[in-house]
Amino acid sequence: MTVKSLISSLTQQEDLNFLLTNRVPRAALTRFMGWFSKIETPLVRDFSIGLWRLFSDLDLSEARKTRFKSLHDCFIRELKPGLRPVDPDPKIVASPSDGIIGAFGTIRDGELFQIKGAPYSLLDLVGDPALVEAHRNGRFLTLRLTSSMYHRFHSPHDLHIDEVRLIHGDTWNVNPIALKRIEKLFCKNERAVIRTRMKSGEALTLVPVAAILVASIRLHFLDLVLNGRTRGPLTYPCDVDVKKGDELGWFEHGSTIIILAPPHFEFADSVTEWGRIRAGEPLLRVP
Repeated sequence: MTVKSLISSLTQQEDLNFLLTNRVPRAALTRFMGWFSKIETPLVRDFSIGLWRLFSDLDLSEARKTRFKSLHDCFIRELKPGLRPVDPDPKIVASPSDGIIGAFGTIRDGELFQIKGAPYSLLDLVGDPALVEAHRNGRFLTLRLTSSMYHRFHSPHDLHIDEVRLIHGDTWNVNPIALKRIEKLFCKNERAVIRTRMKSGEALTLVPVAAILVASIRLHFLDLVLNGRTRGPLTYPCDVDVKKGDELGWFEHGSTIIILAPPHFEFADSVTEWGRIRAGEPLLRVP
């Protein structure tokens, strides 16, 4: 058995995985990683990326660059041009990022699910009764980005961005093991609520959720990095138009994006729980 397969076997043991990624000083580790990942010393960079490859399925063949200044530079890498074409059909809401599809369905009585049998409140997630009302009986879909994935996210449609609200919180892991064990996890973690409208005026909301080792979200249209050290204001009014496929920002590691859509939208045929999807591929359809 190789070292990589041994590590994979150990981390797939739920109790051990949960212990190593959650029962640790999460905030301190996250702050340390934020500092360590930006070290540009070649020895540190090469060792870090090599270790990352050992613990994951990291594939850099799609990356635009072949050399990186630091571990952080590798995390937020751009891809070669043309590798994530966005579906041009105006009836399609595209996936904002690469990801693994988690729970999805209809928001019923203000509740959605982080995993089957584990409900949480939309109000607890977004903290805004008006936004909850805008998504009454709407659709929700959860995309999980693993650490080795492409970490940039894009506009899923032609949108007008009205507001971004940062909600401070914890940095629990967001993998399925933690989602089964930590009640209302998404409502506890650091997150941003990005309020947008389609040309029809209907609300389409993105909620990037941070996690352990990743509590920083870069938003280009605000020219800001939002994280646990961000201090007021925590609500940023916006008046920004973006086109479908425009890059909105990036995570500083892997994490989760929750998409909230109108009730009459339909899920694309390719949307299946635990299925993989790439940025630009069909996610929802306007009937």
